[in-house]
Amino acid sequence: MPFRYKFDVMQALKDAGYTSYKLRKEKLLGESVMTQLRAGEMVSYLNLETLCKLLDCQPGDIMEYVPKDGR
Repeated sequence: MPFRYKFDVMQALKDAGYTSYKLRKEKLLGESVMTQLRAGEMVSYLNLETLCKLLDCQPGDIMEYVPKDGR
């Protein structure tokens, strides 16, 4: 996959005061999205928008492009 997260997103959410319970209870992120984040899998643009809102950042702060051929 040519994109990867720059940091542990779930840990960043926790550091910002968003526990898994709070994310589910307030319907900010679903369990399947949190599972994807824990596995380092990409999420939808809608979920990326939510992450940016919660972490007060831009998409480029969260993920980066890594070419397959190393260039």
